[in-house]
Order: sequence, then structure tokens, then C-alpha cells
Amino acid sequence: MRQEQEFIDELYARVDILRGEAESSVTDALSQGDKPMQARLERDILVAERSGLLAALNAVDGSLCFGRIDLASGVRHHIGRIGLRADDAERTPILIDWRADVARPFYLATGHTPMGLRRRRHISTEGRTVTALHDEFLDVGDRERTGHEDPSGDAVLLAALNSARTGRMTDIVQTIQAEQDEIIRAPHRGVLVVEGGPGTGKTAVALHRAAYLLYEHRELLAKRAVLIVGPNPAFLGYIGEVLPSLGETGVLLATVGELYPGVRATATDSPEAAAVKGRAEMADVLAAVVRDRQALPDPVIAIEHDREVLMLDDGLVSVARERTRATRLPHNAAREHFEGHILNTLTELYAERIGTDPYDGSSLLDPADITQIRDDLAENPEVWSAIDRLWPVLTPQRLVADFLAGPEGYLPDEDAAAIRRPVTRAWTVADVPLLDEAAELLGEDDRAARARAERERETQIAYAQGVLDVSFASRTYEFEDKEEDDPEASEVLSAHDIIDAERFAERHEEDDHRSAAERAAADRTWAFGHIIVDEAQELSPMAWRLLMRRSPTRSMTLVGDPAQTAEAAGVGSWEKILQPYVEDRWEHTRLGVNYRTPAEIMDLAAAVVRAGNPDFAPPSSVRSTGVRPWVRATDDLPGAVGRAVAELTPAEGRLAVIAPRDLHRSLAARLDGVTAGAEPDLTRTVVLLDPRQAKGLEFDSVLVVEPARYGTSDLYVALTRATQRLGILHTGELPDGLRQAAATP
Repeated sequence: MRQEQEFIDELYARVDILRGEAESSVTDALSQGDKPMQARLERDILVAERSGLLAALNAVDGSLCFGRIDLASGVRHHIGRIGLRADDAERTPILIDWRADVARPFYLATGHTPMGLRRRRHISTEGRTVTALHDEFLDVGDRERTGHEDPSGDAVLLAALNSARTGRMTDIVQTIQAEQDEIIRAPHRGVLVVEGGPGTGKTAVALHRAAYLLYEHRELLAKRAVLIVGPNPAFLGYIGEVLPSLGETGVLLATVGELYPGVRATATDSPEAAAVKGRAEMADVLAAVVRDRQALPDPVIAIEHDREVLMLDDGLVSVARERTRATRLPHNAAREHFEGHILNTLTELYAERIGTDPYDGSSLLDPADITQIRDDLAENPEVWSAIDRLWPVLTPQRLVADFLAGPEGYLPDEDAAAIRRPVTRAWTVADVPLLDEAAELLGEDDRAARARAERERETQIAYAQGVLDVSFASRTYEFEDKEEDDPEASEVLSAHDIIDAERFAERHEEDDHRSAAERAAADRTWAFGHIIVDEAQELSPMAWRLLMRRSPTRSMTLVGDPAQTAEAAGVGSWEKILQPYVEDRWEHTRLGVNYRTPAEIMDLAAAVVRAGNPDFAPPSSVRSTGVRPWVRATDDLPGAVGRAVAELTPAEGRLAVIAPRDLHRSLAARLDGVTAGAEPDLTRTVVLLDPRQAKGLEFDSVLVVEPARYGTSDLYVALTRATQRLGILHTGELPDGLRQAAATP
């Protein structure tokens, strides 16, 4: 213990030195002011690197080193959340990053396959103090005892599983199991599906995989960023500290409802509306809506120009419309072509009217006259009013809002009634993929933006030229009294001698200091280096269209459990999700060990699913608490919930009350200090959730209220959130599987 404490002290001394150096480097670099372009680039790189190092050092402080491996050769390596090197000429490693190849035996070595190890040591710490050691001897001939032996090798794992929850997920870097390690270190190219039931650690594995990929492919993924998609804001808050604790801060965490820049989903759809909006057919529906906005005159549009009235009928406009559609450009991007066709058509009509010889029908106008007529028409407001009616510039928000306000004619009556709503600024999660699809169909007419940028650039160049002119004038004045052949006058260079106005202006353009994750969050067209999707079975086909646009290389890790599919729009089948995009070119692996849920609770939850699916096979629980779940009927639900909360609330840890959303107000009134809502504070002792909010979370104790009101998938999720104790309260009949399991002695 003393030796390990001395080593930990040395590590933190090195960390403190590195932290001080990083802080000084960032401060000094940012205080240097204007520099030439190359120097500014080098400064920005240094600031980004040092800021990242500083964030990593701060994040792992207090949990830096957790293990040691002793090789049969006599070499020892300490394993930690990040790697550290000594300040010597050889840059000797003093702490090995858990993701490095040399650290892998820490997770995979067994007595049967020791991988060259003699001993594996787990080091437990609180802050910077060593509190416990757990040694496993992998060489049966080793007789060196320490008094910290762990014969089974499970002490650290079981301690982690039985520890009180804090309302935030912690990393599993100390206790990664062999089957989890294989997934974490799998190649990042292509699509990997990780399937696992409740408590198998699939979310933790996905997060550690993100950390591993960023370590192994730093140069690539740091530029393109990694996106982690979660089912709801509560879940993202729950997992938000895991990657920083592993030294990684450059990852974007988001729900589907947050993946359209400028839009945040705050409204809620009915299950029926979400199911309709999520169907793949909605892509064709929106395409039809856009095509209908490319209108024809009814029957004609009259345009007055220079005392002549030009008639645009549906035949003329139809030709222009079909030629524009033939470009296959998005609607807004194609408008420039439509404008050209309409202007050409009107030019021909006008030229015919005023420039045709009445005797032989020949044209009296030369090309210059035709060009002038077209230019004059382009200045006519009536022309642009007609173009706006026939091919309007559309925004995704306006298009989708108008469609949802009147979907009749595009959908069957029942589906149209399900999604119809007044025009509103409040968006739902299911609306976001529709907005993204609309953005793809519409594209962007960027002519105005390009013209504005060019004007700004010309202004900057003009300003830069003025500065150079002043510099030249100052030099002329300074040396005007010197002889023409004076060496001092001829050899001194000024700014205008070595740089022109255009380059001078470029050097003073503003730098973008945002991280790749920050830039990705603001850019709808960003292509991520890798995407990880948790609860992937819940996403709708339209949501998958959105995500696949963000991953053109199809580098993805999908995590989920089809048995837990609860969303009406959820696909639930890996084949149905992936076939349209990668056909059968994806890998599938399954986690089969339940680390979270005790056997007593898992048996009850499995019985609920087996009532409708006799072949259901749940993951195997690794532990038993000896405490069976209880089921109670009551006529006073709020009162019974209050008493049950007092009974189940742990001395340390967290309790979740999982109840239908419409009961939350009445239940919260009986519970002091409870937190609820769309983004509940999971760090509070008692939290009130509905089943969908509970997905992916875990608590020491759980109270499930009115289970008969849940679907099978929702109930399965609710029953499997507890690590220690489970209680169930109901006022009416129980679901079949739950009633049978509760009646079993």
C-alpha cells in the first residue's frame, strides 16, 4: 500500500506540473495578439492541443491510476485513464493509457491464457489516496503473496455493481470484461451492431468505444468529430460525465430532436402522430409537397411591360418547369434555372410583339436588342412576382409547418387527422427528421449569400489597400530628402513591397476557434467521423435517413435491444434498419451477461415478456441479492406511493418512481423534494419518471406504479432499472406475466 501510494503521489506531481505548463502555454499564446498567418495557425493549434490536454488532466484528477500488470519478464506497467510520460530525454512512459495495446492483458488475461502476466492488480483510490488493492495471480507457480489476494478476481467488479448510484453513469474502465473489450476495440469502419438486454453494459461499452476510437484514430476523428445519439435529454445528462472521465471532451452528444441546427424539439406528439411522421413513405410525401409548390398559372398570369401585356400560360410555364426539374437540383438551388427559362420566354414574347416585320415575319432585332429586352424584363417587379408565385423560395420550417397544418390529399384520412395541427413554432422530435428531409429537397439558393460575402471581401480589400497606401506615403515622406542612390532608402522594405491588398485582407479574417464538435452542431451537412446510436431500435425510418446523411462513410456503432422497442415509430429490427443503406454489410454481436439487474428482479421481468413470447431468452444475471421484488394492491395510490418511497429510499443512492405521465402531478404533490419533468435532476435522491424517460438509466431502488398501463416493452424497461430493490404498486388488474410471477412462491 505504501509503495503504491508513493507511486500515485509521483503521478499527481507530474500531473500538477503538466497542468501548470498547459495553463501557461494557453495564456501566453492567447496574449500574443496579431501574428502573421502561419504564426496564427501555429498558435491556434497549440491552444487547441494544450486546452485539450488541460481538460483531460482536470477530468481524470482523483481517479487517474486504477491498475497494474506484472509481466513474467519482471516488467511492470501501471494502467490509467490517460497516458503520462516522465520528463526525461527518453520520454519514458510512467502510466499506460488503458486503450494502448500493452494494457490489453489487464482486461483479457486469465489463468488459462495469462498473456505473459504474472499478476494483475486493481488499485482503488479516493481522490489521491490509495484505499485498497486487489491482486490476482495468473502464474500458478507464483508464491509472492501480498495480503491483498482476490482469488476469484471478482471483488472489484462486484464492488462496482453493488455501489450506491449517484444519478450519473460512471465509467467501467476498471472492470471491462473480455466480451466488452472485444467490442470496444473493434475496427471503426463499417456498421457494428451491439445488441444486449438490460444491464449488459451496452451503453457503457459504446461510450468506451468512442473513447478508444478517438485514441486510436485521433487525427481523423478529431477533425470530423464523433456523434453520440441518445433517446432523451435525461439520458444524455446521465451519461455526460463518462467520456470526460476517460480524458475525452471533443464528442457531440445529442438527441434526434437536437440534430437540426436552430431547432430544439420541445413539443410532444401522440404515439399515432409519431408513427405516421416516422414512416419512410414521408420522404415521398414531402417530395410531392415540394413539387406541388412548383405551380402552373391558373389559367394565365398577365405581366405588363412597357405598355405591352405578356401572357404566361400553363403551357409555357410547364416547359420551363420540366426543363428546370430535369437539372435534378434541389428546389431552391434550381430556382436560378427556372428564372432564366421564364425570362427567356418573356423575352421571346416581347421581341415577337415589338420586333417582327409585319410583311415577312422576320425579326427586326439584333442580339444586342434581345439582351437589352431581357435585362429590362429582369428589372420588372411584376416578373419577379410571377416567378415567386410559380417557383417560390421555401424554407424547411415553412414547408413542414404548412404541410402539417393541411396534410389532406397527401395521406389517408386517418393518418392526416393524426398529424394535423395548427401552424406553430413548437417542434416535436418526430418533426426534426421531416425538417431535415425538407432541407435536402429544397437545398439553398446561396446567390445572395455569395454576393454578400463578395461585397464584404471587396470592402476588406479596399480597406487593406488604404492601409498599404498610407504605409507607402509614410515611407515616401520619410526618405524624400535622401538621395536616389542612398542604400538606406533603397534597401528598407515596407508592407506594400511584400504583400498585396488581397493577401493583407486575408490575414485579418476572423479565425474560427470552435471545436469540431461545436462546428458540427451548427452545420446540418456535417459528415461525422463516427456515429454511435444508443437505443437504436427506437429510431424511426425517417430518423435513420437523417443519421445516414451525417455518416456518408457508414462508420457507425448501433447499440440497443429489440425486446425493449417501445416507440410506435421504432423499427426494432436491425435488418430493416440497415438493409436500405448497407444491405448485409454489417456486423452483429451480442452481450449476454446482465451485470446490473439481480437475478430475482430479472426473473420477474423475463416472465412479463414470456407471457407474450414464450421463446424469450433474457441475459444471465451475475449476482443475486436474496431480496425478491414485492407487488402490492392499493385503493389509495398517492398515499401508498408515499409510504413505499419511504420504505425503498436507500440510505445512500437513488430511487426512481416510474409512473404514467398523467399521474406525475398528483404523485409529486405527495413526495417532498422529488424532481420530475422533461429533464429531471437525476442526482436527487428521488426522481419521478415515465417508462420512456427511464430508458438506459439505473437506480438502486425502483418503484413501478400502475404496470397494467404500460406496454410490454415499457414494462420490461421499468422493471429492469433497479440494482438492488424493486416494488410494484397497482390499483387494478396486473398484466398476465406479472400476475403469474407475483403469485409464484
